[in-house]
Amino acid sequence: MLPRSSPTHEKGEEAVSAEDNKALVRRFVDEVQSAGNIDLIDEICSPEFVNHSAPPGIPADCEGIKILTAMFRGAFPDSYFTVEDMVAEGDKVATRKTFHGTHEGEFMGIPPSGRSVSMGLIDIVRISEGRVAEHWSMGDSLGLMQQLGVVPQPG
Repeated sequence: MLPRSSPTHEKGEEAVSAEDNKALVRRFVDEVQSAGNIDLIDEICSPEFVNHSAPPGIPADCEGIKILTAMFRGAFPDSYFTVEDMVAEGDKVATRKTFHGTHEGEFMGIPPSGRSVSMGLIDIVRISEGRVAEHWSMGDSLGLMQQLGVVPQPG
């Protein structure tokens, strides 16, 4: 169920509260990213969605989010995300979260290592009409590669 809209404002558009936007992002993190419910992406993701942080070779649309989710779930089947902070203002929601998982499947050509990993991420999403319309992300990819043993630790 998508968050309900709050009363309309001057332009005749329905305003959605910051709390509703946060609830939508929380649902995406909990149900899609952590639980792997790829089918929910079509409900949460706007048809005009653009992932400004899509990796090379991955479409920047809703289908790309499905591919990324399946890729991470295949490589880290026990993975989950912990939301450390969530802030909303206007139509944007920012989260600081941590990815956790055990590397049990191939990941970006890296064979399974059995290692437990964690990676910090900061995401910003823009919500439009009760759906995620845009996404920007920064994560500690170097730290993840070090934990997987493919990049040497410093020192």
